[in-house]
Amino acid sequence: MIQEFKEFISRGNVMDLAVGVIIGAAFTAIVKSLVNNLINPLIGVFLGQIDFSSLVLKVGNATFKYGSFINSVINFLIIAFVVFFTSQND
Repeated sequence: MIQEFKEFISRGNVMDLAVGVIIGAAFTAIVKSLVNNLINPLIGVFLGQIDFSSLVLKVGNATFKYGSFINSVINFLIIAFVVFFTSQND
């Protein structure tokens, strides 16, 4: 059983998937750092607000953390652009 597991793991597509997941996680951390430490402060210079994650809207007992959502959208757009750019075969 252990030998079969080793053979399964050593297949090319499983190893490729594992490497892709690891690189994807590392890339996500880099993009989050880029957004939080470079892009948000740059936007904050023009809007007067540096930390978007602290932006909230309170309506009664409900708290809408729209600043965190803005950060997530910026992260997504950067990742989507990089994936699109790197997937082009030109």
